[in-house]
Amino acid sequence: MPAKPPERLTIDRLDTPVGVAMLAVDEAGYLRAFDWSDHEPRRLRLLARYNGEVPVQTGAAPAAMRQALAAYFDGDLHAIETIPWRTGGTAFQLSCWRALCDIPVGATASYGEQAARIGRPKAVRAVGLANGANPVGLVVPCHRVIGANGSLTGYGGGLHRKRWLLRHEGAAFRDEAQSGRLDL
Repeated sequence: MPAKPPERLTIDRLDTPVGVAMLAVDEAGYLRAFDWSDHEPRRLRLLARYNGEVPVQTGAAPAAMRQALAAYFDGDLHAIETIPWRTGGTAFQLSCWRALCDIPVGATASYGEQAARIGRPKAVRAVGLANGANPVGLVVPCHRVIGANGSLTGYGGGLHRKRWLLRHEGAAFRDEAQSGRLDL
């Protein structure tokens, strides 16, 4: 069942090694959206799911959330697993997003593997679309999904960030930008 809409959202900015992250946190301290400041149109689409009926204010995310994100970027790769998130979406999208959380740090999965994991092996394209609509990227690690041949595929934050995040986590992938080299 999708999460009920928040009463208000607080928007915070966090400097990271790959750009400024934008966090939208509800009144209960749940992460509702995570995106990058240079992807403003996408962030606005993520927030639009609340139909403009939810007041938005600028402020600080909970200290524990900020600390977990900072720890992740400093090398404690499991720190983001402690961040509570809640979001709306269809039952299918929510199943895809929960399955993303099952991909361990340092590992990757293909869209086909993810589709099989949720019991819908023929829904590969739908899984890709659901991953693309993930409003809490990084924390719900859609960056860990790659092509069946091991190559990088789309990422809402840009392939340069996906490449950095996968390297940061020690995941193997085929980097077409590096002449098809397998990056370990």
